[in-house]
Amino acid sequence: MSSQSSSEKPLLVVAVGVLVNPLNEVLIAQRPAGKHMAGAWEFPGGKVEADESVTEGLFRELKEELGVELASAQPLMSHRHEYPDRIVDLEVLIVRNMQSELLHGKGVEGQSLRWVSPERLMQSGILEADRPIAEYLITLLA
Repeated sequence: MSSQSSSEKPLLVVAVGVLVNPLNEVLIAQRPAGKHMAGAWEFPGGKVEADESVTEGLFRELKEELGVELASAQPLMSHRHEYPDRIVDLEVLIVRNMQSELLHGKGVEGQSLRWVSPERLMQSGILEADRPIAEYLITLLA
């Protein structure tokens, strides 16, 4: 049995964006050096602040990280993942109506970006917490 109960770990609510281009590829970003799980690939997004909705948090994070402004996003799924030091509630939204040509190469914070087919997500070095999302996308976007 763990010496630390789940209730002692910080709980973070994270807005996750599944950005889909016209080819049904999804955008993943590499976590920058110095951040938790640096070097791993993830769906873009970030922590939701106390004074904002999940959608507002996602829109803010994508503007900060990727330099894009979104008009809309639809809820896709929710998923909880427990790390040794924290618990994350992933609130996943799907975005289809954006200018994907703006998102190539590097994000605002210098992170690498790439578009991948849903089938290739599991081989892309995606974070363990994002794997259930990737699995769902394989069936959704097939």
